[in-house]
Parts: sequence; C-alpha cells; structure tokens
Amino acid sequence: MNFKWLLVVLLAMGMVPAMGCSKKAASPAGPVKVAQARYHCPMHPQIVSEKPGECPICGMNLVPIEEAAGQEGKSGVSRLVPVTLSTEARQRMGLKLGAIEKREMVRILRLPARIVPDETHQIRVTTKIEGFVEILHVSATGQVVKKGDPLLTIYSPALVAAQEEYLIALQSGMKPLIEAARQRLLNWDLTADQIATVEKTNRVERTLTLYAPVGGVVTEKTLLAGQKIMPGEPLMVVTDCSVVWAEADVAESDLPLVRVGLPVELSFPNQPGQSFSGEVSFLPPGLNAETHTLKARVTVPNPNGSLKLGMYAEAGFRLMLGERTVVPETAVMQTGTHSYVFRDDGTGKLTPIEIRIGVRSDGYYEVLSGVVAGEWVVISANFLVDSESSIRAAMESPSGDKMP
Repeated sequence: MNFKWLLVVLLAMGMVPAMGCSKKAASPAGPVKVAQARYHCPMHPQIVSEKPGECPICGMNLVPIEEAAGQEGKSGVSRLVPVTLSTEARQRMGLKLGAIEKREMVRILRLPARIVPDETHQIRVTTKIEGFVEILHVSATGQVVKKGDPLLTIYSPALVAAQEEYLIALQSGMKPLIEAARQRLLNWDLTADQIATVEKTNRVERTLTLYAPVGGVVTEKTLLAGQKIMPGEPLMVVTDCSVVWAEADVAESDLPLVRVGLPVELSFPNQPGQSFSGEVSFLPPGLNAETHTLKARVTVPNPNGSLKLGMYAEAGFRLMLGERTVVPETAVMQTGTHSYVFRDDGTGKLTPIEIRIGVRSDGYYEVLSGVVAGEWVVISANFLVDSESSIRAAMESPSGDKMP
C-alpha cells in the first residue's frame, strides 16, 4: 500500500485531522459562529461600517470596534494605550507632574440659606380681659420696639369694675378683702405701679396699657384701633432678633455629612468681606417631599442687629473628613461614567489608569482605587497626552502590531 492510500485510511479513521481544520471546528458542539466584525473611525466614533475602509471625514483607516475595545486590557482604560514621550516633547507640551499623596481633607459644603426668627425668642402678646382697643401705639408690622415700650391701650368695663371693688375694699379696711381684690387686678395684668397709682389717687384707671415684654421687632399684628378683643386672643408677636436662625437646604446626598453642633460660616452677597458664625442646632426628622431637601437650622448670634429677617445667605458647613489619599484635581480626566489619570513610571512612559474618586476639596479629589500614595501623574497637558494615546491606540493593527 502506497503512502497516498495510507493517508486516506487514516483520514477515514479520524486519526489525522484534515488540512485547515481544527479540533474546535470538528467538535461535537458543531461549527463555531464568528460574529461579523464592525468598523468605526477612532477620531469620529459615529462613523460605523460593516466593511474596512476610510473615514469620510478625516480619511483615517476604520478599525474593528472589538479591537478598539480590546485596548482596555493593555492600559486599563478603553481606547487608550501607554505613550512614551521624550523630555523635549514634554517641554514643548508644557507637561507637568503631580504626586498622589496623603493629606487632611476639609470639605466646605456651601448651601443657600435664609434668615428667619428664632422661635424661642418670640413672645405673643395677649390680654386676659375683654375690652376695646382705644389707642394702638404700634401701627404696623416690622416696627422696632424696646422692652417696656407701650404697645396698645385697652378700655375694659370689667377692669373698671374690678378697680372700683378694690377701692371699696380699701375703704373697708378688711385685709382679706383688700388682698383678694388686689390679686384680681394683678391677674388681669395690672402692674404694681398701676395699682399703687389707684391707691394714691383714689381714682379708677379707665384704660389698661400693655407694654412690650422684650425688645425686638413686631413681626405679627392682628388688630386695629377700635377693635373689640377677647381674653386670650392673639394681638401681636414681638421677636427678639439678638439671636436668629438660618435655615439651610441640605440635599439628600449630603445628609450623612451634616450633624448637630457642626460649625457654620454665613456670608452675604450684599455684605462682601463680612461673615457670621453659628452652628447647627437642629435637624428635622423629615425631608421636603417636593425638593427632597432638609432644612438644617443654624443658630446665629446677632447682637448688633446686622442680620435682618428674610435675608438670603450662603452657609458654609466645614466638614473635617480626616486623612485621605488624594490626587490633584487637574490630573483627573472624566468621561461621564469613568475617571482616569496618566501615571508616570519614571522611564518616560505615561500609562492611562482608571481610578475611582470620592469627595472634592481645595483642588483635590479623594482617590478610592487605581493609584496609591507616592505615584506621579500628569497634571497639565492632559488633553494632549490623551489625544496622543488615543491616536496611537487607533493606529494599532488588528494583530496587535503597531505601525511604524
């Protein structure tokens, strides 16, 4: 038997693979389906074709999309490859390096705020007797009053009758009766001086004057001159503005960073160079259903009255984050969903490295992964390096060999 017939027998027995066929192709699973390659321009990714060719915009050769995506395994960043630049090239580009380092991070969270009254420094003025407003000393809301200033004068028939009973008790000389009548006048908010005047003059005071219990601003007024008033009816609200609140809108994502006792600096657009210090005094338990923000209450001393109710401010919350690994802000390239830097290995090669970043503060980003302290990264001319890396990645052939 000659060699030709021996080869035919061996092929029939499956002991010798057919020319051009692999074991994978002849496996029991059947033939492998190869996806048709699609091509696009590396400089204009919107140009996509089913066949190789040139970009109609820039004339560059179209490269397989699968090959472009495969570059991620070489550099850690999709469609980019390491580049090596000489010292002269770096100088021409203005390339500079910065270090990955450990440092204390302080984040200033700046939020809009508005000055509102401190509710613990508000007093509502009422009366315990029925009567009529004869004189209104405060004509409008917003009027500033001092402690002891007259607010309104009331005529009350019941108060006149109580004073007459007191005079009758004084004439009787009966101490229990005098004390009871006097206590009744005190319960109706007559002062000791007013009662002493009744005793001295032996005359009834026709009206009762209510005085400001504290100094401040009349922020509410619900009555007019001549109006009839009833016991317990709210008449005015006097707000002491020596201490005010600043309500700051905290976004839901920033809530873990804000706590009671946190120091806050308030600045005002119409008062440049002037700031006020306060601290977070209260965090309500619920968010605003429409804006998903929380109004943090900041208590701010206001001894000179410089802060007016209703003023808008910028509240700076000083957040101490502790020591973190950071990268200069100018080193970070972002694509929307990914962030990366170009790391220098000391030999002239710049490698794109994908990183995860955290908070941003004072020109730095916190680094969560990708690089470590002590490494050096490009902090200027990043876009030139990025373009060079992208072009070199596009120039690689499908086999992985670089064009000269």
